[in-house]
Amino acid sequence: MNADAIALILLAAGRGTRFGAAKLAAPLLDKPVARHAADMLARFGFRAHLAVVGPDTPALPGYVTVRLDPPGAPQSRSLALGIAAARARGAAAVMIALADMPLVPARHIGAMIARFDGDRLASRGPETTMPPVLFGAQHFDALIALHGDRGAGALLHDAPTVPLTSDEALDIDRAADLARATHLLALR
Repeated sequence: MNADAIALILLAAGRGTRFGAAKLAAPLLDKPVARHAADMLARFGFRAHLAVVGPDTPALPGYVTVRLDPPGAPQSRSLALGIAAARARGAAAVMIALADMPLVPARHIGAMIARFDGDRLASRGPETTMPPVLFGAQHFDALIALHGDRGAGALLHDAPTVPLTSDEALDIDRAADLARATHLLALR
């Protein structure tokens, strides 16, 4: 499937509870945390670049923003809003990515798009299946029906995967994660 049939949904409404502050706006070298993932993903010719945002999300140029309503709602609400926006744009599939994963490389996204058969495809970190993930339109209703603060992991238990290294899979949840990301980006 080509990228122009896929809508990107960047989940960027996290509250940063474990981080202790608005983590997506925290500076990471030359820009906010969320801009690293957003800028890398903006290079791809997706049907739409959608970002589900909260009150603390920094500006994400080039993205159609979908406000999380109500603010602070669980991740399942972010997914439902993103899927509805993708569906309204005629997407045949969605890629779901997280704004707090700034080290996922563009080559990983390219490999996922090239391998995607229209069903499901996930990333595989050292310990678990994780975003970025791809879902065909046949899964949209199941994604919208999710509840609570868990993602779509239950829908991916037997999905094929594309590997990420532990550094690439870094998810910024705590101040120590931000320090590690700063160090790793400085080495690039």
